[in-house]
Amino acid sequence: MSRLRSLVCFLSILSASVSASIGPGAVLQIVNKFIAPDGFSRQTTLAGGTHPGPIIRGQKNAEFTIDVVDLLTDQTLDLATSIHWHGLLQKDSNYEDGAASVTQCPLVPNESFTYDFKALNQAGTFWYHSHFGGQYCDGLRGAFIVEDPDDPQKSLYDVDNDDTVISLSDWYHYLSTSPPAIPAFNSTLINGQGRYVGGPQDVPLAVVSVTQGTRYRFRLISMSCDPSFVFSIDGHQFTVIEVEGTNVQPLLVDSIELFAGQRYSVVVSQSYLSIRIRALPQVSTRFSDHTNVAILRYSGAPVADPSVDPNVNVPVSHLPLVETNLHPLVATPVPGLPQPGGADININLDVGFTPLPNGFRFDINGFPFEPPIVPVLLQILSGAKKASDLLPAGSIYGLDANKSVEITIPGGGTGGPHPIHLHGHAFWVVRSAGNSSYNFVDPIVRDVVSIGNTGDNVTIRFFTDNPGPWFFHCHIDWHLANGFAVVFAEDVPDTPSAYTVTDAWKNLCPTYNAWANNTGS
Repeated sequence: MSRLRSLVCFLSILSASVSASIGPGAVLQIVNKFIAPDGFSRQTTLAGGTHPGPIIRGQKNAEFTIDVVDLLTDQTLDLATSIHWHGLLQKDSNYEDGAASVTQCPLVPNESFTYDFKALNQAGTFWYHSHFGGQYCDGLRGAFIVEDPDDPQKSLYDVDNDDTVISLSDWYHYLSTSPPAIPAFNSTLINGQGRYVGGPQDVPLAVVSVTQGTRYRFRLISMSCDPSFVFSIDGHQFTVIEVEGTNVQPLLVDSIELFAGQRYSVVVSQSYLSIRIRALPQVSTRFSDHTNVAILRYSGAPVADPSVDPNVNVPVSHLPLVETNLHPLVATPVPGLPQPGGADININLDVGFTPLPNGFRFDINGFPFEPPIVPVLLQILSGAKKASDLLPAGSIYGLDANKSVEITIPGGGTGGPHPIHLHGHAFWVVRSAGNSSYNFVDPIVRDVVSIGNTGDNVTIRFFTDNPGPWFFHCHIDWHLANGFAVVFAEDVPDTPSAYTVTDAWKNLCPTYNAWANNTGS
């Protein structure tokens, strides 16, 4: 189509002149490409042809217009796509959330779709990724930074730019479309670079260059499909100042466990030479063959890997981050009464697990999530009046408008701890994993929380002021693909009048259905 050709021509010009971040208006080209970030070459699905994709930047309250162009051609991978803007609340723009089967039909090859939304009253560290199939495990993920010109913590750091964004991701030597029964990653990538056990040792590690005496705001983003990572820097402590868009009271730590989808801003200011940044995955205890590491290199240090074996003198954390020690810089009232079960709507979600001959299945309160043929939002706009009318049956929870909501999720279970993400809202974590007490005064507000282990009963609160269907799911992508999700259908009666969807959005489903019928997808 002519519009697509003009976009591709524009991109070819843009790529010659732009290598830094993009936004708030941008074109994001989704392509297949062979890359070898850990020395093993494989086909991938990428935003902008890189892993991670280009950093998208803008300012608080800015309008973002991201034109996503699907140029995928490799039929061994998913050819359709959708992009979720993780942590952006999409206030009154649910249809821009990018969750395939919930808020839109996927975009198909040789078509484009413009996501147009505002970061209303939001600033901080976010990211974007595919929300179709297991596609983000094939590489479609990138950072999304919203700057606050009036950042109340600006005096604590000197540098905050593209070079201080640090992404942690797992990497696979097989395609998401043909995983083993129990998927396991092959390597850890820090800023898109890493090594795997037994792999080539000449593969470059990521380098973060710094200058002594300068205070750096590192924006840590777990883009993981599965494992958590314990982030640390040899010989360094650092100060947490932001968690997933919430400014927090400065907290000194020396390690942080990041679960899939979680983000932190930390200030680093100490002076060393060339030392290791470590991201120890949940299933590993070693740094063999220089895996799970990057390099923090101070100016004047030799341009070389640290000479000491990374398994020698592995630092012991004395100040690990504990979630209950995080408190907002400015606390906001927790919705509902200050007692367990004190919300207007109280829902308990029990997670079940069933082994299968060729894999596994999760369910919530007995129902595995099965993506509906018609997206939930389209069902509502087509006349569904209440949550019980919506599909998939058993996985939709209706929430009335302007109500406090409490969700409890008992921990434990196979494949955990599970990180749970809510679209459309940040929530107050009134009871954290590893803790039996409640905080109704100043708990952390975030959008991804670990539900912990057996005996935990993680409890969150939010307020229903954002109409539409919002996905609530495990952010281990293999678990989501196997049923670990529900949808909160918020204010169903008023959703059709809450916003006006675009003609381009309305065309997504007819176009996708025609393409799927023609290709047998």
